[in-house]
Amino acid sequence: MKRLKLLTSVFLMFIFAGLSAQENEQEEVRQEGHTNQNKFRQMYMEFATPNQYRTASGAPGPAYYQNEADYVMDIVLDDKNSVLTGEETITYHNNSPQNLEYLWVQLDQNIRKKDSPSLQKDGDGMAPVTTPANFANKYMEEPFDGGFNIKEVSSNGAPLKYTIHQTMMRIDLPQPLESGASYEFDIKWSYNINNHVTNRARSGYEFFPEDGNKAYVIAQFFPRMAVYNDVEGWQNMQFWGSGEFALPFGDYEVNITVPADHVMEATGELQNRKDVYSKDMMKRYEQAQKSYDKPVLIVTQEEAEAAEKGFATKTKTWKYKADMVRDFAFSTSRKFILDMMATDVQGKKVMAVSLYPKEGNPLWEEWSTRAVASTLKSYSDMTFQYPYHKAVSVHAKNQGMEYPMICWNYGRPDENGEYSDRVKFGMISVIIHEVGHNFFPMIVNSDERQWGWMDEGINTFVQYVAEQEFGTEYPEAIAPADKYPSRRGEPSKIVPYMKGNQDYIAPIMSNPEEVYQLGNNAYGKPATALNILRETVMGRDLFDHAFKTYSQRWMFKHPTPEDFFRTMEDASSIDLDWFWRGWFYTTDNVDIGIREVNKYYVTDKPTKAGKDLLERYGASPEEVDALYVVTEDDEEFSEDMKEKSLMESSQTLQAYVMDNFSEEERKNLKAPKYFYQVVFEKPGGLVMPLIVEVSYADGTSEKITYPVQIWRKNDQVVSKVIPSNKEITKIVVDPDLETADVDVNNNSWPKTENKNEFEEYKEGTDE
Repeated sequence: MKRLKLLTSVFLMFIFAGLSAQENEQEEVRQEGHTNQNKFRQMYMEFATPNQYRTASGAPGPAYYQNEADYVMDIVLDDKNSVLTGEETITYHNNSPQNLEYLWVQLDQNIRKKDSPSLQKDGDGMAPVTTPANFANKYMEEPFDGGFNIKEVSSNGAPLKYTIHQTMMRIDLPQPLESGASYEFDIKWSYNINNHVTNRARSGYEFFPEDGNKAYVIAQFFPRMAVYNDVEGWQNMQFWGSGEFALPFGDYEVNITVPADHVMEATGELQNRKDVYSKDMMKRYEQAQKSYDKPVLIVTQEEAEAAEKGFATKTKTWKYKADMVRDFAFSTSRKFILDMMATDVQGKKVMAVSLYPKEGNPLWEEWSTRAVASTLKSYSDMTFQYPYHKAVSVHAKNQGMEYPMICWNYGRPDENGEYSDRVKFGMISVIIHEVGHNFFPMIVNSDERQWGWMDEGINTFVQYVAEQEFGTEYPEAIAPADKYPSRRGEPSKIVPYMKGNQDYIAPIMSNPEEVYQLGNNAYGKPATALNILRETVMGRDLFDHAFKTYSQRWMFKHPTPEDFFRTMEDASSIDLDWFWRGWFYTTDNVDIGIREVNKYYVTDKPTKAGKDLLERYGASPEEVDALYVVTEDDEEFSEDMKEKSLMESSQTLQAYVMDNFSEEERKNLKAPKYFYQVVFEKPGGLVMPLIVEVSYADGTSEKITYPVQIWRKNDQVVSKVIPSNKEITKIVVDPDLETADVDVNNNSWPKTENKNEFEEYKEGTDE
């Protein structure tokens, strides 16, 4: 009891004043009345109620379903006139528990109709200066008309009634499609292919005036089924341009007829390789199947340059099959060089493939396929084994876009074949990013039209991990640097955005059409948040297990944001509601600093402040074995306190130790000489773990991490006592810039003026 009595009195001396002040503040707030705005409150109000389709753990429920759409297509490319014509048979499988009266089909090419409302969705004005190209394109040229020309919609030869509204087509069924039943219907269509270089589209062709050829990257090229699910029924939100796609899985059989001298790659497995490959190409293809260390050229640059000079009048039909994919895309041109290499992905052979014109060399021949292979391994390690047989990177100017097994990527040397590090790393990064999209959202099939961050942000986070691993695998690519120069992912890189004008910042949980800075909102900030979650909040072991659990739970399914949030908590035992709320639902930023630091000593001699506090609680120095706290400015302070240890100067403590600890226990006791009370403040709205580095007079230092819960009862200020046998010379909050703190000028004691990377960059550009 005596030991407990003394310990209680000691703790009272250190913390009672602070606690009583907080209690008084809280009592005043209660008297006024308030709703729960605590940063740690649970997110029941924001989340949908768990049900039989989606569980509270974040996993699919026992009644989870998803509808499927299978396609059989015949596609013809008119290279001379840049027209694509197609006939498709869609078999739609209604696996939902509801009967469906109509079907919704996406007509995304309609965004390029000359009268499309999307062309008028943004405000504009007369700029003081512009380029002739921009002026002519906007005010002088006839608008390009590239929407779908729907020639027929039928079933078993009988016409079907349909209604087209912008980019969506409703097909009215003769009778409802019952739960568990399938329906087969046909669509015939065509459209004019756009020049994707002039209008920055995701799909189209690039024209090369030097040789008169076109290189095609073709996607969103066929009427595609919309998603019907348990969350919102039909996902038939119009395509306005920024929000991408929501698509069901299915099986594809696609026959594509192009000029005979074209080289092609596409989603799926090529069925008639011997018919469309030359004998030399087949021989090299067999070599590539065994080459795990370097790419093998299937079509050489010399062969591609020779093909550029002829324009075949005959055609070839390339036949592809793909099972369980959510989309289909292809790329074709007589200009293309083709290379491949085998990649060991967790014991499975996957072909890494690149398709590019001579304008991409020497950069593409050196790094594209290697980047594809490295990406497949890194992403599989973070998620699940890549399930498809190949991944293709296609060179396309100003492009970065993804589809199952194939993607378009920019990065072009100048006319002399020379390129800077910026061009090289830009190309490698976009390849890693777009190949990575095979995992998110091509397999973990989130709704891109509603939640851009679920594919772009999550993918950009894994991209950061993959980039760093690429730098380790290929150190010659990053030399003389020691790490890959990632553009996004590191906390300091998002600071300029998060400290920017709040009038032009939207929460991550916003539709892509409603944000001002899509790159920062959907890519940079969520990627940074997840990197901080992995490195600082959860730790790699817990994060990686939870992230892999989410990826494997939802592969080949349709997750929502709540499924991700809930799984990350369910698989880690960490309550992260405070993190999701702050980082994803608000535009608050991180700013944690040091308000003041006070050094204390402990003495037996009663102090006025100590006696007053004891008296306040009905006690006196004669009744309590007490220790008293003083600073160097207090009257009770003496120089002996600096020179002697606490055990030497305090007879009260000595007596207590002798009475209550054995000789063996006394050997392990530590008696701090100094006590530093640090008052931390939080001007920023986001709560984060409090990471503190303490430096001592002897040149040593240590790092202390206080959990984020330290802010749970006071969102503005909190104090901590740091006991020490050595004098503290410096204290720094977030010394390694782990939390995206927007103002590091308040992070140090004694106060120092610090410049973040953005401010240093600005100063450098002003010189």
